[in-house]
Amino acid sequence: MTRTYALMLTAAAAVAVLAPPAPAPGAAGETAADLKVADIVHRTNYAAYYKGADGRAQVAMTITDAQGRTRSREFAILRRDDQPEGAEDESFTGEQKFYVYFHRPADVNKMVFMVHKHLDRDDDRWLYLPALDLVKRIAAGDKRTSFVGSHFFYEDVSGRSPALDEHELIETTDTYYVLNNTPKDKTAVEFASYKMWVHKKTFIPVKIQYVDKQGEAYRTYTALKVDTIQGFPTVTQAKMEDTRIGGHTVLAYSDVAYNVGVPADIFTERYLRQPPRKYLK
Repeated sequence: MTRTYALMLTAAAAVAVLAPPAPAPGAAGETAADLKVADIVHRTNYAAYYKGADGRAQVAMTITDAQGRTRSREFAILRRDDQPEGAEDESFTGEQKFYVYFHRPADVNKMVFMVHKHLDRDDDRWLYLPALDLVKRIAAGDKRTSFVGSHFFYEDVSGRSPALDEHELIETTDTYYVLNNTPKDKTAVEFASYKMWVHKKTFIPVKIQYVDKQGEAYRTYTALKVDTIQGFPTVTQAKMEDTRIGGHTVLAYSDVAYNVGVPADIFTERYLRQPPRKYLK
């Protein structure tokens, strides 16, 4: 048994004992056998990125390079969904905003990464560099590059739109739906496809494995720990490995909260220079 697969089973054991997740859209009495690929993709996207109308968490990032050397970063992340009036949390998977504020170490203190996530066009991304007092727009072509020197990409932070890929259900086990996902625009990404193991009860993606154009798996995401927070199964520890560069990055989430009333105006350029400290503690 490989270590990655063992971690996947550990994460599956964690989610298996959780309370049932909030209901997702679908007909009353619907069973797992009734689900179509589009339903699984929708619910997985919701479980990974849309729990509650907004959210807040503290994150400890540990980056380990190919030589085993480590670096740490600490940041707070805020999220707000642009839900229309009357939308239900369980069904909304529309536009969002993210605000990431770095606390430590000193060389990234007060740095801010902000995302406006769109459905019909490329996301807008900004990076505020306090040492230069500079607001930098991140080009759409840079979304699949390293996020602050880690093994995670900018796109991993706010999520990849399901509309960018073709989805195929290739296996159903007692525990997982296994999906193979192929990009519609193969020139826009570095991978040829990615496989995703989705936990059947919670719809949390427990493992995601990216395959290159030579058919080799090179980048693997694993959910290491899942907790129930305000009734929502939530990944509280995750790992990204990349065999091309070696090493891995682990994210540990703490003080996670949903539906905290994050104001809309926080996600504007004004707050890149004036962080909303009330919501970042």
